[in-house]
Amino acid sequence: MGAGSSTEAANSNTLGMDALRVGDAETAAVHFARACELAPDAGELWLNLATARRQLRDDEGERVALDAALNVDQRNLMALIRLAQLHERLGEDVPATNRWSNVLSLAAAIDQPSLEFLALLNHAKTYIQEQRRHLADALDQVLAGDLAKASVREQRRVRASTDVLLGRRTIFANDCHGFHYPFLPADEFFDRDDSPWLSQLEAATADIRAELEAIMAAADPGLAPYVEQPSGVPENKWSPLDKSLDWGALHLWRDGERNDAACARAPKTAALVESLPLCRIPGRAPAVFFSILKAGKSIPPHTGVTNVRSIVHLPLIVPEGCTFRVGGETRPWVEGEAFVFDDTIEHEAHNPTTQDRAVLILDTWNPHLSEAERTMICKIYAVTASEKMRAD
Repeated sequence: MGAGSSTEAANSNTLGMDALRVGDAETAAVHFARACELAPDAGELWLNLATARRQLRDDEGERVALDAALNVDQRNLMALIRLAQLHERLGEDVPATNRWSNVLSLAAAIDQPSLEFLALLNHAKTYIQEQRRHLADALDQVLAGDLAKASVREQRRVRASTDVLLGRRTIFANDCHGFHYPFLPADEFFDRDDSPWLSQLEAATADIRAELEAIMAAADPGLAPYVEQPSGVPENKWSPLDKSLDWGALHLWRDGERNDAACARAPKTAALVESLPLCRIPGRAPAVFFSILKAGKSIPPHTGVTNVRSIVHLPLIVPEGCTFRVGGETRPWVEGEAFVFDDTIEHEAHNPTTQDRAVLILDTWNPHLSEAERTMICKIYAVTASEKMRAD
């Protein structure tokens, strides 16, 4: 645009502002339209035209002007706000929700918003929540019959998908600190159908709990801190639990090695565990242990070493109020009800109560691995361990 056009556009804009000040929106719109024609890349001119057309109750004209401002800069916050307000005024719920979401996203970068702007953001949040509630109600209504006939696995997947759609949860990916086996489903909690032996484990809950209670009543239960970091490690999320019995463990198996002394103190538990399809990788797995989380303590969000295994929890002593989160799903432990999860998906545990929490934890193979894959995985570990020894 040449200097002459720029000057003429500025003059037309001034005339438009003068007309607005005296309440002549129709004349203002003519001048602003001329200014936009001369300077189509000036987003502020399109906003002025939108203002005039709004005063004229020209909804479509206002929409065209606001769209033009966004075509110049998709991050034009005022244009987004005005377009969200227009959609809301016209009862266009879906585009209004999308535009208000854009506004909230951009507004997050504003350090010290004014009280007026904060009120507008609160309106945006309330509007989005209300629209999501309407959508949730509609989804519940249309899916109710199908969910009633669906399997537990189908119900869980469908509900997770709608929760993501409604912004109520996030899908977490695997984060392995060691060996990652590609293309396994990144499922937070595995379906019970994948582990038919869980009922056998649950049936022994009373015996397992009795053995643990006897161990805990002894003068020396033999617990060790679960977290033991090497000297010199910088302060980190594990520091509050480092070398502390706030999270204590009694290992029956550790790194694939059986602790005969510990197993002798819980013979029924040890015999039952031996009958289960444990993940057996020499020098690596299984781990089988009683996990004691003290009253008022928490285990911070973290991920495990490898997704070739899955982790089993059998809750033994659980005060009401304890919770366990894996990825986007939080569950209470229920005494005697076991579950299996992928610990390479972020998880955390909380015991906000005044009593200690006790769980039996053990490793099994990821249920999506074939026998042939398990065999080859063991060989991979054996070779890498051998090569590491040679390097050392």
